[in-house]
Amino acid sequence: MKKDWIKPFIIFVLVGVLPLVVNHDYYQHLMILVLIWVIIGSSWNLLAGYTGQVSFGHAAFFGIGAYTAGILHTKLDLSPWWGMLLGGPSAVLLGLFIGYLCFRLRGPYFALGTLAAGEILRLVANNWVDFTEGMVGILIIQSFGSKLPYFYLVFGIAVLCLGVISLVMHSKLGYYFVSIREDQDAAESLGINTTRYKNISLAISAFFTGTAGAFYLNYMGFIDPSVVFSLHNISIQAILVGILGGVATLWGPTVGALVMVGIQELFRTAFFGLAPKWVSQGHALAFGLLVVLTILYLSNGLVGDWGKIKGFFVKKPSPR
Repeated sequence: MKKDWIKPFIIFVLVGVLPLVVNHDYYQHLMILVLIWVIIGSSWNLLAGYTGQVSFGHAAFFGIGAYTAGILHTKLDLSPWWGMLLGGPSAVLLGLFIGYLCFRLRGPYFALGTLAAGEILRLVANNWVDFTEGMVGILIIQSFGSKLPYFYLVFGIAVLCLGVISLVMHSKLGYYFVSIREDQDAAESLGINTTRYKNISLAISAFFTGTAGAFYLNYMGFIDPSVVFSLHNISIQAILVGILGGVATLWGPTVGALVMVGIQELFRTAFFGLAPKWVSQGHALAFGLLVVLTILYLSNGLVGDWGKIKGFFVKKPSPR
């Protein structure tokens, strides 16, 4: 048990030196996208996978983080990098408000409540033009010409996110979260304040998602409501990352992020020009098929069912 940190440490070191070895902007950009999705997927997984509160509204936290950084720049003439400090807390405040309203609901009703919250914020950002610039969006000048500073910043956030989730799930908080997921009524009968602990889980999840949103603005240099408050491109894909990699597993969202970004890029480039151009429009269909196959044959995701996958390729010798 004392040596459990060795494998993660080796993985982090290898990932940390990877952009120095692969010194190409295109591949470094893909690494950055994967790390952004590691943060979003792991944050969603904490709330949905470990605590059992399935959210369809994580775009709300991502968008609030991004717009916190953007509005600080456009309205107060502050560096959007301040959003890296304030984007997470802004998302936490929003999360606590959403939790106050939506944790009165359970199951699919909670999921629909979070979905509505994200869509409401998208409409507000669309129509409150004087404050958010509406569909014109917010444009900033990027601080760095190289991808490396952005990579190491988001890499640090991803490591911190995974570290916090690991610590939480190995603490008393983690046991409370899992007990709520397994049977909320039984947890309440044992004296656990389920609303409080669901809000704590939501706050941690919202904090890292909001921080990822603030980073996204600084990295991409542009946001608008249809990008950062997108139900399909943020909220649904956060769920896909968790399902593909493995819900309620620490490394599941990391694997899911690798798979999702890889498939997106393969289809976007029409398999690097080897397939017809119309193939580039088929990534949504590919994701749908992959999720269906995962649910049917790997219900615990790639990480959760790794033993089953390994057993398929490595057959045990039959007893004599």
